[in-house]
Amino acid sequence: MNVCKRLDQLLLQIAEIGCDQTTGGYNRFAYTEADHQLRVFFAQTAEELGLEVGVDAANNQWAWWGDPDREPEHNLVLGSHLDSVPSGGAYDGPLGVLSALSAIAELIDDGFQPRSAVGVANFIDEEGARFGVACLGSRVLTGETSYERLSQLIDYDGIPFVDVVSASGVDPARLGRDDRALSRIGSFVELHIEQGHQLIDLHAPIGLASFIWPHGRWSTTLSGTPNHAGTTRLEERDDPLQRAAHFVLELGELAIARDAIATCGKIVVEPNAVNAIAAKVHLWIDARAEDPDRLAHLETDIVALAERLGGRLVNDSLTPMTVFSASLNQRLGSLLENPPVISTGAGHDAGILASHGIPTAMLFVRNPTGVSHSPAENANREDMAAGVDALIRVIRGLTS
Repeated sequence: MNVCKRLDQLLLQIAEIGCDQTTGGYNRFAYTEADHQLRVFFAQTAEELGLEVGVDAANNQWAWWGDPDREPEHNLVLGSHLDSVPSGGAYDGPLGVLSALSAIAELIDDGFQPRSAVGVANFIDEEGARFGVACLGSRVLTGETSYERLSQLIDYDGIPFVDVVSASGVDPARLGRDDRALSRIGSFVELHIEQGHQLIDLHAPIGLASFIWPHGRWSTTLSGTPNHAGTTRLEERDDPLQRAAHFVLELGELAIARDAIATCGKIVVEPNAVNAIAAKVHLWIDARAEDPDRLAHLETDIVALAERLGGRLVNDSLTPMTVFSASLNQRLGSLLENPPVISTGAGHDAGILASHGIPTAMLFVRNPTGVSHSPAENANREDMAAGVDALIRVIRGLTS
């Protein structure tokens, strides 16, 4: 079967799961019905290929072609995630998972037999859309996020993480680092849609990642005095939403001054009534920079900004600059005829694994819109086929 036709079929099978018919985007959040359907799809698709499917202690899914315990140091793992940001695109995450399954299917049809096991991972809650912590599945897997931290998380409806997970049939107290699962990852290669314009500018269908910018997520709450919108004098108001507006505007100015990027993309107002002065405003901040010093200075600035406006900055997650394996990149560059090497400001599960000493690499597929985390995210069939072909070459080259 043509590689692109197979990938088209897999994308079509999940096209309606979590789709917002109004925006055309996807709402695929961890431990929701959409997430459950995607996990069932992953398991069924892998099992139809004859792969062995299971979950680790962090509730990430794994599908194995071959025995992962025979020579684990030589195993090759591919994959990504299936969840999304609110109204996200169709390719961020799924392209990596489905391309990996497509590549394995092609090799099985060709009669190829890998000398070491090949795995496909579906990491849960990579986007952090529900609980505010990005790459949660890989962070729990590696022990970077503890049960104590998990027990403090709440979702967008104010429901504690432990209650959400329990309702899905998983015991949250059993979630944690999984040494056996980690020992099975000889090397990890994540294919992902590019979230930017570099490959467009380079006229290249695929690229190889050099490093991930350091980035962090923070939150703060600004409190005020709730009151009637129609009877309270302006000069007598203690309106936290006005202070929140200053926070958002000044955040951008601070980022520009530090040659960095910062976004306040989520705000929750209480009580959120049109005729009431707000009592509280909760803000979530995402900041990134090309080097650690810039990010550290920006964090100091944001802490001071929050305090000046009556809040306290809470660190939800901090990901250091992650440099991918030079030796693995060299091998991939040779196998793929030296694609362009680019850096990325976006975080990925591959970055978490790399920061814990696992030989890791990333491949990017060109996005003709340059837009991601949006329904406008896109990929053309020829570039997607180039991505699957790249994974086929990687599997052949690293497991023969």
